[in-house]
Amino acid sequence: MPTRAVLIAFCLAAAISVIPVPAAHGQAGAGWVTLFDGKNLDSFVATGNADWRIADGVLEATKARGFLVSKQSYADFELRGDVWVTTQSNAGFLFRITDPKDPGIENGYELNINDERKDQAGRTGSIVNVAKPLVKFDSGGKWTTVEIRAVGPKMTARLNGTLTAEATDAKYARGPVALQAAGGLVRYRNVQIREVK
Repeated sequence: MPTRAVLIAFCLAAAISVIPVPAAHGQAGAGWVTLFDGKNLDSFVATGNADWRIADGVLEATKARGFLVSKQSYADFELRGDVWVTTQSNAGFLFRITDPKDPGIENGYELNINDERKDQAGRTGSIVNVAKPLVKFDSGGKWTTVEIRAVGPKMTARLNGTLTAEATDAKYARGPVALQAAGGLVRYRNVQIREVK
C-alpha cells in the first residue's frame, strides 16, 4: 500500500496548493495601497495643530485639531484602517475632501469615531450629517477596524465588520482622504486604500 499512501499525499498537497490564502491585514495586495505602514507619513500632508508622532509602528496624537491628508485624490474606493481611542476621544476618517488645506464636514465626508459626541446622531459609526449610525458601536479602549466603501453616490461604513452606516449622497465626488485628531488620544495603524474600477 505505500503507492496508495503516496498518491493520497500527492492529491492532498495539490488540493491545498490551490486554496487561496488571504493577505494579512497589514499587507498590500489585490490592489491595496498602504497609506500608513507604521514607519513614515510620506503619503500625507499634515494640516492643523495635532502633535502626530509614530511610536512602535502606531501613529498617534493627543493634541487637537489636525489632519493628515493624503497626497492622492480618490473617487471610487475602499478604505480600511485600525483606530484606537478613549471614550472621550474624537477621531475620524475623512474622504472626498474638496479643500485639503481645511478638511472638515463642510467640504467632505467623515466617518466619525466619537463615542460621547453631544449630538449622538453623529457619533461613532455615522457619516456625519449624512447617515446616522445604524447601531450603537462603542469604540473606546479597543482597536476598531474601519472599512469605508464609496462608489458613485453610494457609501457604506463598517466597524469590526458591523455595518454602521449607509447612504446615497452626491455632494462630493472626489478628493483626498484624511485621518483626524480632534480631541483626546487617538491612534491609527494599517491604513490602506484601493480604487474601485
